[in-house]
Amino acid sequence: MAKNGFKLLDSDMHIVEPPDLWERFIDPAFRARAPRGWPGPENPSVLEVAGKVMPRIAATPQAHYQTMYARKADRYRHAIARNYDPVSQLEAMDTEGIDVAVLFPTRGLYALATDDLEPDLAAAIARAYNDWLADFCAPAPSRLIGAAMVAPHHVDAAVAETRRMAGRGFRAIFMRPNVVHGRNWHDPHYDPLWAEAERLGMAVCFHEGGLVYLPQVGARFPQVMLHHACTHPMEMMQATVDIVGGGVLARFPGLRVGFLEGNCSWVPFLLWRLDEHYEWRREWDAPNFTMTPTEYFKRQCYVSVDCDEEPAKYAVDWLQEGNIVFSTDYPHADAKYPEASERFLKLPLSDSAKRKIMWDNCARLYGMDSGAG
Repeated sequence: MAKNGFKLLDSDMHIVEPPDLWERFIDPAFRARAPRGWPGPENPSVLEVAGKVMPRIAATPQAHYQTMYARKADRYRHAIARNYDPVSQLEAMDTEGIDVAVLFPTRGLYALATDDLEPDLAAAIARAYNDWLADFCAPAPSRLIGAAMVAPHHVDAAVAETRRMAGRGFRAIFMRPNVVHGRNWHDPHYDPLWAEAERLGMAVCFHEGGLVYLPQVGARFPQVMLHHACTHPMEMMQATVDIVGGGVLARFPGLRVGFLEGNCSWVPFLLWRLDEHYEWRREWDAPNFTMTPTEYFKRQCYVSVDCDEEPAKYAVDWLQEGNIVFSTDYPHADAKYPEASERFLKLPLSDSAKRKIMWDNCARLYGMDSGAG
């Protein structure tokens, strides 16, 4: 399948998990504490975890959370009728012209989004989701590719889960960019996880979600319009500074890192500023670097573009058409389905850039055959 002659690899397509996923799939020892979703198509994201409702706006009437999703019902009617099963996922991909999609969660974005989880429970929550997702991908394993949830709360378990899901055909692990227990991602505490992902060729992806019970840029704002404008790009910017500037890429030169659903237009400014500060402070703060932060980013990092992100042309120029990947964000409230790919093709970018963003760059991020594009 090709969209106007371009093959399409969606770097960040979402599934909608059944509300009772964790009650059914979690280890029986943790079933009494399993996350529970709210039923109904107007609540595709809502999850109760450790006594907390997430996203935090869901229980706030003035946020109009349920109305926001109800207004998308017509667009997602085919999926709602089938409870967002694999058949409906493939139908949506065919409608958008997507050949292959890497799948990320909806409710699962909130499943580990609090410090108030015992490490063993957090690990069990991740394993349950991954077992369910492996079953979801099974009907079409060449088109539906899993990204595995891992728990920052339990690094040893996260390492084991990375290894387990690599063995089941997954191509990536993911975490929220919000730090857990105040520990930066470049802290050596996480080095065993980066080492295992590097060894297995598994991409490490950061993916933000709505307001949660972890530190978040923009959380001070009560209005969705304001906090959502901040959380997704600004948390990715902080994660980039953490991973790149904190030396993770210098220590693990084979690691591939994706910063998803946070736009890409900030990349030129942030990397320019990080390079400036590297030049100023490298003697004291980055003595083991052999390249500039921009050079590390270009070697190992990827960032996703929104389908109608017009300022992306500046990031495309800065990154010389590399490092940017396409995503639809289906089936979330702010997604442009079923016109996401059409809108992207209208951006003022060269055919060469479009081809790389829609397939080649994505394929490199996920360790697939880039020649297929």
